[in-house]
Amino acid sequence: MSVSAAAGATPRVALMITCLADMFYPEVGERIVRLLRRLGVEVTLPTGQTCCGLPLFNSGYHDEAAAVAARTVTIFRDAEAVIVPSGSCAWMVKHEYPGLLRGRAEAADAERLAARTWEFSQFLVRRLGRTTFESDVEGPLAYHDSCHLLRGLHEGATPRTLLNNLSGAAVVPLPGSDECCGFGGSFSVRLPEVSTSILERKLANLEASGARCLVACDAGCLMQIRGGLARRNSPLRALHLAEVLKS
Repeated sequence: MSVSAAAGATPRVALMITCLADMFYPEVGERIVRLLRRLGVEVTLPTGQTCCGLPLFNSGYHDEAAAVAARTVTIFRDAEAVIVPSGSCAWMVKHEYPGLLRGRAEAADAERLAARTWEFSQFLVRRLGRTTFESDVEGPLAYHDSCHLLRGLHEGATPRTLLNNLSGAAVVPLPGSDECCGFGGSFSVRLPEVSTSILERKLANLEASGARCLVACDAGCLMQIRGGLARRNSPLRALHLAEVLKS
């Protein structure tokens, strides 16, 4: 089991904060820690963690990404479970680390870490069995599927379960909710015109939905969408799921 299953045992997890959350959205990590502790989970934040290596991997620098992966699995080697607030970083750890480190000294640690890593909403619903929370924001809310969470981890249910059971806020459908926001990490830097065109479609759909707030589970998507909303001087907000659940 990824988290201690002994009767009465306190679940213990390590938070992999991710570089974007650390640099731009530290409040997301703080809220996750408060929420999990309120639910009786012991949370630690291992020191020395950096980027998961996904930008390097996506840009074709696989040797360099493997070096980052080796360092990361060492840092989280003793964690019973690892919680990640971004679907993209969770996908990297679970699906790419074992391949990157195959044949190396860290291979077994990479396999174990992959098996013990949970995206935030998945941990709440699938591990803790918690599906009902109070809302910390006013609705109506709309949900955006991040590409790596939906297509990489094949997860669209757990965030919606939490939002649909959220007390105090209604959820409205978002047209094209499963379509990319245009970020794609380094993709948005290499092909800014294409990235902006994809984002414009996402923002138009959001404005047409009637939502006052967009909810996502990936810091990259939030950075992309928040930037677009700011440039439009839009009153709409884009928030991480952890910012919506009352902690």
